[in-house]
Amino acid sequence: MIVATAGHIDHGKTLLVKALTGVDTDRLPEEKARGISIDLGFAYLPLEAGGLIGFVDVPGHERFIRNMLAGVCGIDYALLVVAADDGVMPQTVEHLNILDLLGVREGMAVVTKIDRVAPERVREVERDVAALVAGTALEGIAVAPVSAVTRAGIDGLRERLVATAAARAARATQGQHFRFAIDRAFSVAGSGTVVTGTVFNGAVALADRLVISPKGAPVRVRGIQIRGIAAERAEAGERCALNLAGSDLETVARGDWVLSEAIHAPTQRLDARVTLLEGEPLEHWTPLHLHLATADVTARIAIARGAAIEPGAPAQAQLVLDKPVGALCGDRFILRDQSARRTLGGGVVLDPFAPATRRASRARRAELAALELGSMEAALGAMLDAGEDGVDLARLERIFNVTPARAQEIQAAAGITVLGKERRVALRRERYAALREAAIAALREFHRGQPQALGIEVEALRGQIAPRLGAEAFQSLLRGLADERKLELSGSTARLPGHNATSNPEDEKLWQAVLPALAAGGASPPAVPELAAALKLKEATLKDFLHRKSRSGDPLRVPPDRFYPRATLAALAATAAEVAKANANGMFTAAQYRDATGTGRGLAIQLLEFFDSLGVTQRLGDARKMRRDPASVLGAAAPFKAAGKPAAGAPGGKTGPQQPGRPGPRPPRPNRY
Repeated sequence: MIVATAGHIDHGKTLLVKALTGVDTDRLPEEKARGISIDLGFAYLPLEAGGLIGFVDVPGHERFIRNMLAGVCGIDYALLVVAADDGVMPQTVEHLNILDLLGVREGMAVVTKIDRVAPERVREVERDVAALVAGTALEGIAVAPVSAVTRAGIDGLRERLVATAAARAARATQGQHFRFAIDRAFSVAGSGTVVTGTVFNGAVALADRLVISPKGAPVRVRGIQIRGIAAERAEAGERCALNLAGSDLETVARGDWVLSEAIHAPTQRLDARVTLLEGEPLEHWTPLHLHLATADVTARIAIARGAAIEPGAPAQAQLVLDKPVGALCGDRFILRDQSARRTLGGGVVLDPFAPATRRASRARRAELAALELGSMEAALGAMLDAGEDGVDLARLERIFNVTPARAQEIQAAAGITVLGKERRVALRRERYAALREAAIAALREFHRGQPQALGIEVEALRGQIAPRLGAEAFQSLLRGLADERKLELSGSTARLPGHNATSNPEDEKLWQAVLPALAAGGASPPAVPELAAALKLKEATLKDFLHRKSRSGDPLRVPPDRFYPRATLAALAATAAEVAKANANGMFTAAQYRDATGTGRGLAIQLLEFFDSLGVTQRLGDARKMRRDPASVLGAAAPFKAAGKPAAGAPGGKTGPQQPGRPGPRPPRPNRY
C-alpha cells in the first residue's frame, strides 16, 4: 500500500512519517537547513506478514505544489495532516481538493501537535476537519489525534495503517502492460542511471526491455530495488527503483514513464471529464498547467461551442498540450492556472488519443460515453451497440492498456467477428452476417441494372452498404465471401460468380467469330490489329471487346497486346512444366521453351514473363524453374506440341491447339536468352 501525506507547511508531516517508520524523509541539505520539505521524501514500513507500506512525504509550501502533485499520483491512501495549534490552513484546503480531484477515496485525517494545545482545542480541530472533508471523496474518514513528540496516538495510528494494508487486495498485474511513473532520476557510480517511482500497471522483471516515454528511448532493466533491497520483480501498487541500461540523465527525468513498447504512444490531445473548483470558471482556450502522474506540461482547454464548464459540475472538454505526454483512459489529472499558483480543477482522461475534428458529432459523443464506462469490456459492448462502423480493437486495447492475451479473452466473450489485419475492426456477428447478405444483394441488383459492367467498384459498394466501415475491414469481409465462392474479386471490382459482362447476343456472336481465329493461331495468335483486319472489324471495337472479355478470365491478355484463349495458355504452361521436367535440375531457358513451342524468341519471353506474373514460373538469372502446378492456376491441359515436333521430353502424341498446315518450328537457334 502506498500512503501519501498532505497538508499545510509546518504541520508535522515529515515528523509524523519519522515517528511511524523511523526514517527522516528530508534528504536535501537545504531541507535540513530550512527545516521544511522541498521535494518528495520516501520511507517504508515493513509488515510482519510480508509486504510493506510505502510512504510519500510531500512538501506543504504552496511554492512546491508541483512536487506535491508528483508525489500523490498513483497512491492508495492519504494522511491529511492538520496541526492542532494552527488548525485548517490554505494548503490544507488545496491539498484536500487535489486528493478529491484525483479520486483518492481511502485515508485518514491526523491532527498533530496535540501536546501543544488543550484537549478542547484538539476536539475543535477534529470537528473542523470532519466538516472540511464532508462532500469530498474522503468524507467520513476517521480522525486520529497524535503527537510525534510524546508519541501519543502513534502506535494506534500505525496499527490502523497496518490493518488497512493487510485488508487491501493487491492491484491486478495480469492483463496489463507495465507502466511506471518516474518521480526521481539520478546517477549512481558503477551502476548508471537509476529512476524511482510508482508502478501503475503490470509488472517488471530483470532484463525486461522497455521504453522511456514520451521520448521513445529504449532501455533494459539491469536492476530492481524495493526499500533498498535487490528484487527480481516489482508489481503494480509498489514503489521501487529501476537501474536502467541504455539511458542517461539527459534522456530521462521526472514526468517520464518507463513502460512497455506496446503502450508507448505520446499524445498531445486528451478528451477528458473535467471538474472545476468553486470560483474557478474556465473559458475556451484558457492557458493552464496540466499535472498528469509526475508530468507537468502547459496546455489549453478546448470547450465545445455553446458549452460551458460550471464549477462543481463535471463536463467533457479537450486538453491540447504543448508537449507530448503518456496517458491512458482513467488517468487522473490536476489543472492549475497559467502562473501555476492556483488549483483550478482536475478530471479523468477518457480518450488519450483524441481527434482534432468531429468532437461534437453524435458518434463521437457516443464513443466518449462508452470510454467513460472505464473498462475495455464495457466500452467495447457500448461502442458496438452505438455504431455500425465497427470498433478499432488495437486502439481500444492501447487506450485501456490491455495485453493481447487479455484482449483475446474479451473478444471471445463479446461475441464478435474481427475483420482486417493491419487495422483490426470488431463487428457484432449479427451485423457481420447482415453486411454479407447486403453485399450479395447489392451485387445482384447491380448486375440486373448494368449487365454489361464487369462489376461494381469495391469503394462504391462500401459506400452503398457500409460507408462508415473502414476500407481494410470491408475488403476483409469481401475476401471472406470470395473464399466461399459467393462473389469474385478482380482488382478493384467485385462481381457475382459466373457473371459475364459480354453475355449478350451481340457480344456472344462476336466471340464466336473471334475465338476460332485466336485458337487457330496456336502459340502465336494474331495481335489485335492483324485480327481486326482478318475479321474485317474496327480495331478500336475489337480491342474494347477483348479487354472487356478478358476480365471474365477468358481470353487472357499477354502484354503488350496479344490475347490467348485460356485453354491455349494452359497448354503452353503445361509445356513449360514438361520442358523443366526434362532437365535434371528442373531449370530451363527461354531458348528451350521457344524451341518446344515453335514461337519466336520475343513471344516466348513474353509468355514466360506472363507465367512469372501468375506465379507459375520463376526466373533465376538466365533460366527459370516451375513454382507451382500450372493446372492450379490455368486449368488442366496437355502440353502444347509445335507442328511436326513433339514437346521436349515427350516421345510424341496428339498435337496441341495448333492448326494443321501452320508453319512448323523454326530451325534451332543458338541457346541464347
